[in-house]
Amino acid sequence: MPSALITGITGQDGLYLAELLLSKGYDVHGLVRGQNNPKGWLVEQHLPDVKLHYGDLTDMSSLMRALRESDPDEVYNLGAVSFVAYSWENAQLTTDVTAKGVLNLLEALRLHAGDRPEHVRFYQASSSEMFGKVQETPQHERTLLWPRSPYGVSKVFGHHMTINYRESYGMHASSGILFNHESPRRGPEFVTRKISQAVARIHLGLQEDVVLGNLDAERDWGFAGDYVEAMWLMLQQPAADDYVVATGETHSIRDFLDIAFAHVGVDDWGPYVRQDPRFMRPAEVDTLIGDASKAREVLGWKPKVSFPDLVAMMVEADLDAIRQGW
Repeated sequence: MPSALITGITGQDGLYLAELLLSKGYDVHGLVRGQNNPKGWLVEQHLPDVKLHYGDLTDMSSLMRALRESDPDEVYNLGAVSFVAYSWENAQLTTDVTAKGVLNLLEALRLHAGDRPEHVRFYQASSSEMFGKVQETPQHERTLLWPRSPYGVSKVFGHHMTINYRESYGMHASSGILFNHESPRRGPEFVTRKISQAVARIHLGLQEDVVLGNLDAERDWGFAGDYVEAMWLMLQQPAADDYVVATGETHSIRDFLDIAFAHVGVDDWGPYVRQDPRFMRPAEVDTLIGDASKAREVLGWKPKVSFPDLVAMMVEADLDAIRQGW
């Protein structure tokens, strides 16, 4: 039975990845920060077969302990301070976790593996936010990185550190440059889930409107459940490498609003949406669209859930949750 350790297991990607690995017969371990982690119950309730370990990406000794206890064949580093807007308010914490945390885990893994650095395969969750002020469209693995937020800068550090450990120590270390991926499990602080929850509440008469920032920002949105399959496929390859994971389609916040409100029978969402400068980024990333040709050709991966189906899925899930009193 292969074993895997997942950091950030309480996030949407961690939950979907754990489900995927369990379905493939893995012995799955998850790293949880703090014994009273507010999201730890999600894993314990929905994935009781996952073994949890307590640790922190900023504490290398706890990472060494988790590696020793789980003895994984594969390590997936999904842990990060991942809300971009928050990264301006807490740039140092974002850097400590999202940037230096990658170095801590890579170094802990190198020491754990000893004279067999390729024995444990490593996945780093890189991000399309690394492209920031995009220098070409669409973005691929060789596109110049120009991050526009502390989060993006931190992801660039982790991305290049993963490449450095691969080239310096022969580690099987791959990075997935994932473009925006959403699901009903997305945190409510993210704009997509903020919209889907608001649409559900407005439809049920529990909310009058939703306040947003830039409605013209464009993103390449896919389904998180599809994207974790790409993560797994990367670690099944004979050689480590970096891959863009994306749909190749771009949509604006307005497009997301169109489909979300149409799902509950509203054609004109104007009266229900307000804009507030407080929700504008200090440095905006206007348009992101990925070229996932390499992932298609090498990994045999392609997205299954379309953008309209993704939006409808999220709104419907929030409608069900509200009706059931969640």
